Amino acid sequence: MSDLQRRWAKAKLSAAALPHFNEHDEDDDQPPPTDRAPSQSPTTTTITNPWAVDGVYPPGDPPLLPPFDDDSSSASSSSVSSTGTIIPSPSQSLFARPLTFPTRTLSPIPWPTYFERDLYLPLPTHPLQVHHVYLTSPAPASPLFITHHGGGSCGLSFAVLASEIRKRLPGAGILSPDARGHGLTPGGADLDLSLDTLSADLHAVVLAVQEAMGWKELPPVVLVGHSLGGAVVTDLAFKGGLGAKVLGYAVLDVVEGSAMDGLAGMRAVLATRPRGFGSVREGVEWHVKSRTVRGVRSARVSVPGLLVEAPPVEEGEGGGMGREGGGEGGKMAWRWRTDLAATQPFWEGWFTGLSRKFLAAKGGKMLLLAGTDRLDTELTIGQMQGKYALQVFPEAGHFIHEDLPEKTATVLVDFYRRNDRSAMVLPPKVSDMLAQGKKV
Repeated sequence: MSDLQRRWAKAKLSAAALPHFNEHDEDDDQPPPTDRAPSQSPTTTTITNPWAVDGVYPPGDPPLLPPFDDDSSSASSSSVSSTGTIIPSPSQSLFARPLTFPTRTLSPIPWPTYFERDLYLPLPTHPLQVHHVYLTSPAPASPLFITHHGGGSCGLSFAVLASEIRKRLPGAGILSPDARGHGLTPGGADLDLSLDTLSADLHAVVLAVQEAMGWKELPPVVLVGHSLGGAVVTDLAFKGGLGAKVLGYAVLDVVEGSAMDGLAGMRAVLATRPRGFGSVREGVEWHVKSRTVRGVRSARVSVPGLLVEAPPVEEGEGGGMGREGGGEGGKMAWRWRTDLAATQPFWEGWFTGLSRKFLAAKGGKMLLLAGTDRLDTELTIGQMQGKYALQVFPEAGHFIHEDLPEKTATVLVDFYRRNDRSAMVLPPKVSDMLAQGKKV
């Protein structure tokens, strides 16, 4: 028997001792198992990729190149082949070069992975307006986190954050609506996206959910809004529509000064986006590669809600599109649900007076930013006076809650606990002490 044959036989006999790869080992939601069953030959070849998130690459789906240069030339490949163990199989050549492309998928993740249910709610204030919401009900004596997404986004933007909040606070409820003209909530021909309308919509949606779910009263509420949603939850808190049920409100990466300054270049930013994609998966890929959404898991669940299938058009038709996207043969079968450029008449009204209302509204206040340079003068003074809590995540992009859902969830749960009135122990009233005959 030659040396090569002996090595082959030794590898075959030791194959049973090799651990079987379990895709949940590297899933963000589950810890690796402590016990390993006797190995069986895996049905799908898997290769660890630090950029991707979870799942094995589906057979027949072309590999997705990572958003960085791959130097898997002679040096890297020789290192892999010299240190790795090759196990011959009927489908694998003994001398085949190891696969070097990422094998994890960017396929969409369905929303029931993160929410208990979704509801379509007609609003009493607008009988013809039906709102779509995602909901996970709170346990008794637990809070309800009510979220509002930014312009052009949808309620699924908070999906992964919702699961991270419930990991840290298992009884917490999450209510994540699609604003009118976003996600699965229709908008109509004359779409009114003024701040007053969006704020009234959110108030009406909360009351409609309470009625639909048969809650005798609202649980303690924490409002969370991103970008435009930050202006909406601040306006609702300022107007006091939900009364004392609001323990506090958190605003994610928006302040009045920088928002107003950025409006001038908003149309130019929108012009750089693709006008459409050949598939939903291609839309997810663009969001990740462009670092619009840096959290791959969140992009896989939130991006499908931003797109709607439409008759395919050729690339460049109807004003062209960005250089990225387009799909096979330049066909765009998936278009943006919300035409952000058409909302321009409402942009200035969204953010005017935001800092003043944020500081004046009742309840705990928190501001989460991707950089301190976003603070304007009014908020800087308020922060120095201790009027609100400030958290900065410089490693995140604009979509803080999608880029860093674990850290954002930790901050929000701590924020709730600091403002939870049921946990507060107040000193006895003097009148009560005197009535009991105690000396004061």
